[in-house]
Amino acid sequence: MVVQPNIAKGNVMEMGSIEREIHIDASPEIVFEVVTSPEHIREWWGGAETNVAPHEGLVSEIAWGKDSSDPHIESLTVVDVDAPRLFSFRWVAGGADVAAPGNSLLVTFELTPDGSGTLLRMTESGFREKGWEAAVLEEAYADHVRGWDLFIPRLGAYAAQVAAAR
Repeated sequence: MVVQPNIAKGNVMEMGSIEREIHIDASPEIVFEVVTSPEHIREWWGGAETNVAPHEGLVSEIAWGKDSSDPHIESLTVVDVDAPRLFSFRWVAGGADVAAPGNSLLVTFELTPDGSGTLLRMTESGFREKGWEAAVLEEAYADHVRGWDLFIPRLGAYAAQVAAAR
Protein backbone atom coordinates (compact mmCIF):
# COMPACT_ATOMS: atom_id res chain seq x y z
CA MET A 1 0.00 0.00 0.00
CA VAL A 2 1.51 3.28 -1.11
CA VAL A 3 0.00 6.71 -0.47
CA GLN A 4 0.87 9.19 -3.18
CA PRO A 5 0.37 12.72 -1.91
CA ASN A 6 -0.45 15.27 -4.52
CA ILE A 7 -0.75 18.58 -2.74
CA ALA A 8 -0.08 22.10 -3.79
CA LYS A 9 2.62 23.77 -1.76
CA GLY A 10 3.58 27.37 -1.60
CA ASN A 11 1.37 30.40 -1.58
CA VAL A 12 -2.23 30.53 -0.42
CA MET A 13 -3.64 30.71 -3.94
CA GLU A 14 -2.41 27.17 -4.60
CA MET A 15 -4.35 25.72 -1.67
CA GLY A 16 -7.37 24.75 -3.72
CA SER A 17 -7.49 21.01 -3.20
CA ILE A 18 -5.89 18.02 -1.53
CA GLU A 19 -5.41 14.81 -3.51
CA ARG A 20 -4.33 11.39 -2.33
CA GLU A 21 -4.01 8.06 -4.18
CA ILE A 22 -3.55 4.67 -2.63
CA HIS A 23 -3.62 1.10 -3.91
CA ILE A 24 -5.73 -1.08 -1.62
CA ASP A 25 -5.65 -4.87 -1.55
CA ALA A 26 -9.43 -5.16 -1.68
CA SER A 27 -12.10 -5.08 -4.38
CA PRO A 28 -13.84 -1.81 -5.28
CA GLU A 29 -17.02 -3.25 -3.72
CA ILE A 30 -15.32 -3.74 -0.35
CA VAL A 31 -13.55 -0.36 -0.48
CA PHE A 32 -16.86 1.34 -1.36
CA GLU A 33 -18.50 -0.35 1.65
CA VAL A 34 -15.64 0.78 3.92
CA VAL A 35 -15.93 4.39 2.67
CA THR A 36 -19.72 4.61 2.98
CA SER A 37 -20.80 2.51 5.99
CA PRO A 38 -20.87 4.01 9.51
CA GLU A 39 -19.61 0.81 11.14
CA HIS A 40 -16.54 0.90 8.90
CA ILE A 41 -16.03 4.68 8.92
CA ARG A 42 -15.56 4.73 12.69
CA GLU A 43 -12.79 2.13 12.35
CA TRP A 44 -10.58 4.09 9.96
CA TRP A 45 -11.67 7.70 10.46
CA GLY A 46 -10.46 8.23 14.00
CA GLY A 47 -13.51 6.90 15.83
CA ALA A 48 -15.82 9.23 13.93
CA GLU A 49 -19.51 8.67 14.53
CA THR A 50 -21.93 9.18 11.66
CA ASN A 51 -25.17 7.93 10.19
CA VAL A 52 -24.08 8.63 6.63
CA ALA A 53 -25.29 6.26 3.92
CA PRO A 54 -24.67 6.10 0.18
CA HIS A 55 -27.84 7.98 -0.82
CA GLU A 56 -27.57 11.16 -2.92
CA GLY A 57 -28.96 14.18 -1.08
CA LEU A 58 -28.80 12.56 2.36
CA VAL A 59 -28.05 15.15 5.05
CA SER A 60 -26.07 13.74 7.95
CA GLU A 61 -23.38 14.62 10.47
CA ILE A 62 -19.99 13.30 11.34
CA ALA A 63 -18.65 13.75 14.87
CA TRP A 64 -15.31 13.25 16.56
CA GLY A 65 -14.34 13.80 20.13
CA LYS A 66 -12.62 12.33 23.12
CA ASP A 67 -15.39 13.67 25.30
CA SER A 68 -18.96 13.04 24.15
CA SER A 69 -20.05 16.22 25.97
CA ASP A 70 -17.98 18.35 23.55
CA PRO A 71 -17.65 16.59 20.17
CA HIS A 72 -16.43 18.20 16.96
CA ILE A 73 -19.42 17.97 14.60
CA GLU A 74 -19.61 18.67 10.89
CA SER A 75 -22.73 18.70 8.73
CA LEU A 76 -22.40 16.38 5.76
CA THR A 77 -24.48 16.12 2.57
CA VAL A 78 -24.02 13.21 0.16
CA VAL A 79 -23.54 14.63 -3.35
CA ASP A 80 -22.89 11.73 -5.70
CA VAL A 81 -23.09 7.95 -5.46
CA ASP A 82 -22.15 5.48 -8.18
CA ALA A 83 -21.41 2.21 -6.38
CA PRO A 84 -18.77 0.84 -6.35
CA ARG A 85 -16.96 3.54 -8.31
CA LEU A 86 -17.70 6.94 -6.77
CA PHE A 87 -18.81 8.52 -3.51
CA SER A 88 -18.73 12.23 -2.74
CA PHE A 89 -20.01 14.48 0.00
CA ARG A 90 -19.86 18.08 1.14
CA TRP A 91 -19.12 18.98 4.74
CA VAL A 92 -19.13 22.14 6.79
CA ALA A 93 -17.85 22.69 10.33
CA GLY A 94 -20.18 23.66 13.12
CA GLY A 95 -23.03 21.25 12.54
CA ALA A 96 -25.59 24.07 12.13
CA ASP A 97 -25.58 24.60 8.36
CA VAL A 98 -26.55 22.18 5.66
CA ALA A 99 -23.44 21.62 3.56
CA ALA A 100 -23.93 23.12 0.11
CA PRO A 101 -21.77 24.67 -2.62
CA GLY A 102 -20.16 27.86 -1.30
CA ASN A 103 -20.24 26.99 2.42
CA SER A 104 -18.50 23.62 2.42
CA LEU A 105 -15.68 21.44 1.19
CA LEU A 106 -16.26 18.67 -1.35
CA VAL A 107 -14.70 15.25 -0.70
CA THR A 108 -14.69 12.73 -3.56
CA PHE A 109 -13.59 9.10 -3.42
CA GLU A 110 -13.00 7.58 -6.86
CA LEU A 111 -12.44 3.81 -6.94
CA THR A 112 -10.87 2.07 -9.94
CA PRO A 113 -10.08 -1.64 -10.26
CA ASP A 114 -6.29 -2.03 -10.14
CA GLY A 115 -4.95 -5.54 -10.62
CA SER A 116 -6.25 -7.62 -7.73
CA GLY A 117 -7.22 -4.53 -5.75
CA THR A 118 -8.46 -0.97 -6.02
CA LEU A 119 -6.89 2.38 -6.74
CA LEU A 120 -8.56 4.90 -4.44
CA ARG A 121 -8.23 8.56 -5.37
CA MET A 122 -9.47 11.03 -2.75
CA THR A 123 -9.85 14.71 -3.57
CA GLU A 124 -10.98 17.43 -1.18
CA SER A 125 -11.65 20.81 -2.78
CA GLY A 126 -13.30 24.13 -2.09
CA PHE A 127 -10.80 25.69 0.30
CA ARG A 128 -10.34 28.92 -1.67
CA GLU A 129 -14.08 29.17 -2.36
CA LYS A 130 -14.80 29.44 1.38
CA GLY A 131 -13.58 33.05 1.31
CA TRP A 132 -11.38 32.63 4.36
CA GLU A 133 -8.64 35.15 5.05
CA ALA A 134 -5.13 33.84 4.30
CA ALA A 135 -4.21 32.68 7.83
CA VAL A 136 -7.49 30.80 8.29
CA LEU A 137 -7.16 29.18 4.86
CA GLU A 138 -3.58 28.10 5.55
CA GLU A 139 -4.49 26.58 8.94
CA ALA A 140 -7.60 24.78 7.65
CA TYR A 141 -5.74 23.46 4.63
CA ALA A 142 -2.79 22.26 6.75
CA ASP A 143 -5.18 20.63 9.24
CA HIS A 144 -6.95 18.71 6.46
CA VAL A 145 -3.63 17.68 4.89
CA ARG A 146 -2.55 16.25 8.26
CA GLY A 147 -5.90 14.50 8.62
CA TRP A 148 -5.92 12.86 5.20
CA ASP A 149 -2.25 11.87 5.62
CA LEU A 150 -3.37 9.93 8.69
CA PHE A 151 -6.76 8.61 7.58
CA ILE A 152 -6.13 7.51 3.97
CA PRO A 153 -3.46 4.95 4.99
CA ARG A 154 -5.78 3.77 7.80
CA LEU A 155 -8.61 3.39 5.29
CA GLY A 156 -6.36 1.29 3.04
CA ALA A 157 -5.11 -0.97 5.81
CA TYR A 158 -8.59 -1.42 7.26
CA ALA A 159 -10.19 -2.21 3.87
CA ALA A 160 -7.47 -4.81 3.22
CA GLN A 161 -8.25 -6.39 6.63
CA VAL A 162 -11.95 -6.51 5.79
CA ALA A 163 -11.16 -8.17 2.44
CA ALA A 164 -8.82 -10.72 4.04
CA ALA A 165 -11.48 -11.66 6.61
CA ARG A 166 -14.05 -12.51 3.93
